[in-house]
Amino acid sequence: MDRVVGIETEYGCLLSEDEPHVNSELWPAKVKNHLFRKADAGTIDLHYRDYEEPPGNGGFLLNGGRLYLDMGHIEYASPECLHLHDLVTYELAGDELLQSALIALGAEDRVAFIKNNVDHHTGATFGCHENYLMRREAQFTPPILGTLLTFLATRQIFTGAGRVGQSNPLAFDFEPPQSEGQVNFQLSQRADHIVNDIYQWVQFNRAIINARDEPLADYRKYRRLHLLIGDSNMSPYATALKIGTTACVLSLLEEGRLPRNLVLADAVQSTRDISRDASEQWIVRLENGKTVSALDVQWEFHHLAQKHLRHSSAETNWLLENWGFVLEAIPHNRQALIGGVDWITKKWLLETFVQAEGLSWDDPWLQSIDLEYHNIDPRRGLFFSITPGKRIAEWNNSVRRPTATHVAPANTRASGRARAVTFFQNCNFPYVINWDSIACDSRDFLVMGNPFETYNDEVDRFLSKPRTINVADESADR
Repeated sequence: MDRVVGIETEYGCLLSEDEPHVNSELWPAKVKNHLFRKADAGTIDLHYRDYEEPPGNGGFLLNGGRLYLDMGHIEYASPECLHLHDLVTYELAGDELLQSALIALGAEDRVAFIKNNVDHHTGATFGCHENYLMRREAQFTPPILGTLLTFLATRQIFTGAGRVGQSNPLAFDFEPPQSEGQVNFQLSQRADHIVNDIYQWVQFNRAIINARDEPLADYRKYRRLHLLIGDSNMSPYATALKIGTTACVLSLLEEGRLPRNLVLADAVQSTRDISRDASEQWIVRLENGKTVSALDVQWEFHHLAQKHLRHSSAETNWLLENWGFVLEAIPHNRQALIGGVDWITKKWLLETFVQAEGLSWDDPWLQSIDLEYHNIDPRRGLFFSITPGKRIAEWNNSVRRPTATHVAPANTRASGRARAVTFFQNCNFPYVINWDSIACDSRDFLVMGNPFETYNDEVDRFLSKPRTINVADESADR
């Protein structure tokens, strides 16, 4: 992949009938506090990060990532990863941290964290955001953005997590939704909640691409592409496809090799139409008036990536081979994708259950099964009951690395940050840790503007400086 990438995942909290439901927002706080105060998984923030993130709301972890509370949810942000295998490994580390905390607290039979994107009862959504570092000089003209949106709208045919039913969120115009027929099952959990193509204010007007320019690196060299459209995947194989194919398309973008005349007439509507298409033909209309299937769109991007990126690395070759395997299997051998593509796996489970129990698709029981698919507890989550084929099983098993919860990637800025986290765990100096800097005693700071550098030596020199604790400052921080 050779591109710095990170994922932010928000987790739902599911309580058993024996647990008072008023505790649904207390348990994320309990788990966060346990990880930082008892498990020593990282260093808690001593300062306000913004008005919604007071001191103690979260902090950076020993693996270089970050964990904090966001609107009542636990959110885990992976450390910066340079390779696809690492990215998937460190995305899974968030699951490991949360589940280990529940076990330590003796709550694993009463409380569960679910890695999904919808609340069937309230209609709310929570996100899985992708972050891709890009060269600042990359051109984002309207045709280029339009082509990128086409890729993102159509990739859900293999990245979607699947969901029962539908939602009808309102955009800023507050027009009431038109009456629609019942949607039994759709590809994506996020599709119904995306109401704009490119926008900055994410909370009430979720867009496919978030427009804020916040590189968390040297802004003269880099920009950060922040995507809101993706689903949280239970299958590590699906996560690899989601991140890897997008990274390939961004490389084509930076090299000026994106296809021409492949801009959708309406990317938002097409996203929803593809997700809800029960016929699974997934036909979309282009800006030039032509129609094309999402599958054919993905094949076009795949062919271009094969032509221009093949043999750039062993990991890219693996990605290109598996991208093609999935696109071939979707229409011809879908059973081969069970355990690898989440929506296909979930739909197969639900269809089996509907047939066995004689249920209709509007039975609330199916929503419960939908949620249990995303339970991160291997003993209870329905995803873990699936035995995939060899190709998928080997990948899913290869990326589960227990040390990823407390050891950072060795080849990015996360490595130096993790050294700072360890240091500040064992001293009484006031500190500030950010993605692109660390500071000690509020006056001395180290800028880490290049995510491709580890900064190990620089961090060691910075932390080894003689310092004296200012008693007044220390008291104020406490």
